[in-house]
Amino acid sequence: MNIALTGDVMLGRMVDEVVIRNPRLTTATVWGDVLPLLLQADLRLVNLECVISQCGHRWQPEQKAFHFRASPRTLDVLQAARIDAVTLANNHVLDYGTEALLECLTLLDRAGIPHAGAGRNLRDALVPMLVEYANNQVAVIALTDNEPEWEATGHQPGVNYVAYDWHGLLEPYRTRLAEAISLARRHARFVIISAHVGPNWGAPSPAMRALAHQLLDLGADLYWGHSNHTPQGIELYQGKVILYSTGDFIDDYAVDPTERNDLSFLFMLDVQDGQLEQLHLHPTRIDNCRVSIATGHDAAHLEQDMQTKCRAFGTTLAFQDHVGVLTVQ
Repeated sequence: MNIALTGDVMLGRMVDEVVIRNPRLTTATVWGDVLPLLLQADLRLVNLECVISQCGHRWQPEQKAFHFRASPRTLDVLQAARIDAVTLANNHVLDYGTEALLECLTLLDRAGIPHAGAGRNLRDALVPMLVEYANNQVAVIALTDNEPEWEATGHQPGVNYVAYDWHGLLEPYRTRLAEAISLARRHARFVIISAHVGPNWGAPSPAMRALAHQLLDLGADLYWGHSNHTPQGIELYQGKVILYSTGDFIDDYAVDPTERNDLSFLFMLDVQDGQLEQLHLHPTRIDNCRVSIATGHDAAHLEQDMQTKCRAFGTTLAFQDHVGVLTVQ
């Protein structure tokens, strides 16, 4: 089974206005020449860093600078790439309030696109999402440490928020996640944690590393991190893989010339019998609100930068024709 993971997919603001709602462009336009690679995978999972809705009002605009909302045509965009599921635990899914979140959940349900990490109550936000390929079940649990005001409760819509320190998860979050992972293990052979945690820039902190280690110790098979605008190093821990950050995949953000937040990868997982055996990193670049395959100097930059970041974790990442290859098992 081959699983494709991306970094943050932000389909609001200019991506929505200039590309998605442009009647002269197809719904596959934002995926660029990366689309054939995506379609080669058996399953495709993305972190959707916006709300899909036509309603609501900007949440605390005097305090929060950026609000991301996409039009309902975004559902066609996701279906054009055959996205199998989306994670919603992030700091933009409630940018337009509870009303917009609830509409987004309804629209995704009607389109048959499973989601995790946000819901009509805490149970909905926390419950593992199951996707299947050829009788192989994959479970995804999505969480975030952003916007604690958005935490779902027993009766309040919101996100699966967590708090942690350099020891790992605090209570009651540790107990909640342990139960969710245990539930996922009963139904799936491969369990993924989608974690939208940490700052926008920089290497993972000791607390973030403790969080990732603990979640794998609790029984998850893969830590899939995002939130950081650039891909970060990969750690092998107890025979499992930690992707501390998969960077930005589609957005309209300003590009930092040093950090190069327009560059990332499409992460392809080769999973056999419930074990991640190999990981391939295909270089990507965001240009004009679209993703494309990175080439030339951009691909070389990604290669050098990622190898340096991986060495910090004692991980050797080889590249063949600019595609990163990590053998796990």
